[in-house]
Amino acid sequence: MFNKEAILFYKKKENKFKIPLKKIIIMNIKPLADRVLVKPAAAEEKTASGIIIPDSAKEKPLKGEVIAIGNGTKDEEMVVKSGDTVLYGKYAGTELELEGEKYLIMRQSDILAII
Repeated sequence: MFNKEAILFYKKKENKFKIPLKKIIIMNIKPLADRVLVKPAAAEEKTASGIIIPDSAKEKPLKGEVIAIGNGTKDEEMVVKSGDTVLYGKYAGTELELEGEKYLIMRQSDILAII
């Protein structure tokens, strides 16, 4: 498994209820060299004027959050960090789907800007 979700539960002795305390995402994917794993932002559902966009007309998002980074190469050190929000090109990267979630893996040079 590459992506696991672990939920910690706290058990009250008097009520015997299970209350979720924290949701932890464990990611076992480690990009190599100058590669970056990015989770794309959700596509917009409505326009500024309130018109709902159908699924067939939605454009691929061009920004996302960096989930994991590689170690870099001897010629190029890594500038982006995990948690950064980045802009990338329309055709950048390779799409991956792990347990129902979509990710992109791309080179650091495919990233246009850090927001």
